[in-house]
Amino acid sequence: MFAVIRTGGKQYKVAQDDVLSVEKLEGEPGDTIEITEVLMVGGEGAPKVGAPLIEGAKVSAEVVGNKRDRKVRIFKKVRRHTYRRTKGHRQHKTQIKITGISA
Repeated sequence: MFAVIRTGGKQYKVAQDDVLSVEKLEGEPGDTIEITEVLMVGGEGAPKVGAPLIEGAKVSAEVVGNKRDRKVRIFKKVRRHTYRRTKGHRQHKTQIKITGISA
C-alpha cells in the first residue's frame, strides 16, 4: 500500500517503513506525528484520488531526527565594478519513518 502526501509545499510518494527527509516539522526524535494531507492512496485495487484531499485518510510517521541539508551558495557579481558577495544557506530538515497508512 502506498500514499501520496503533501508536506512543506512538496508531494511525496510513501509506503510502509519508508524513511524520508522533509521540510522542518515540529517534534523531537521518537515523537509520532500524523499527516492528514493525503492526496492519493493506492496498492489494493483501484487507487483512491482526492479532490484535492481524501477525507479521513491519515499517514502516521515517527520522527527519526532533525538535521540540516547541504549548503547552497549564493554568489552575486557586477562585472567591471569589483562587486562580489557570497552567502550560504542550509535548510532545516526532519527525517521521518512512515509507520502506517489508513484510508
